[in-house]
Amino acid sequence: MIPAYNASGTVSDLVKKLSGQIPVQNVIIVNDGSTDNTGEVASRTGAIVLEHGVNRGKGEALKTGFAYALALGFDYVVTMDADLQHRPEELPGFIRRTESNSTGILVGTRSFGFKNMPFDRVLTNFLTSVILSFLSGQTIRDSQSGYRLISCQILKDIKLKSRRYDLESEILIKAGRRGYPIGQVPISTVYAGSRSFINPIVDTGRFIRICWKSLFW
Repeated sequence: MIPAYNASGTVSDLVKKLSGQIPVQNVIIVNDGSTDNTGEVASRTGAIVLEHGVNRGKGEALKTGFAYALALGFDYVVTMDADLQHRPEELPGFIRRTESNSTGILVGTRSFGFKNMPFDRVLTNFLTSVILSFLSGQTIRDSQSGYRLISCQILKDIKLKSRRYDLESEILIKAGRRGYPIGQVPISTVYAGSRSFINPIVDTGRFIRICWKSLFW
């Protein structure tokens, strides 16, 4: 399941690569109010395309895709970013692990180092991973990775309220506290050509808020 915002330059190539791993009709793209022709390009790929008329944020796009996957009766949802940061050829690594982690979350975990990741991302990812590990009661090494396999049982069991990037933290905290295992799958670190829509000040504030709220859940 791929939340997409202004991803017309990459979404077609991403779905093409995914089709070598899974049936293309099992690919769900949520076009989150893009201002370019992402929806048009996505509709030509053969994937399922869900449309938000206006940009509602990554969290809302994820929730739309989750609801659709549950309605179709899937057992798992794999989330990926639309900008080719996440390599489809690494998807089998997640699928193989479902045999030993059948009801949990698998987080694609990158190799952290200043040679292959900007300093600010290394620092913020380390800090948020430590905080979320404490709040969830599970070991999380790459809290900011959007490449994840999530059991649909979790999506049935927890209520998600966040609207933007903080939803990914909310999932980890709530699932971890419910006792669902959170595992790690090694993935490549890819930054070349990717564009981040994260607002450092606003989204840091949202992260702090979701952590504070979690103390009262």
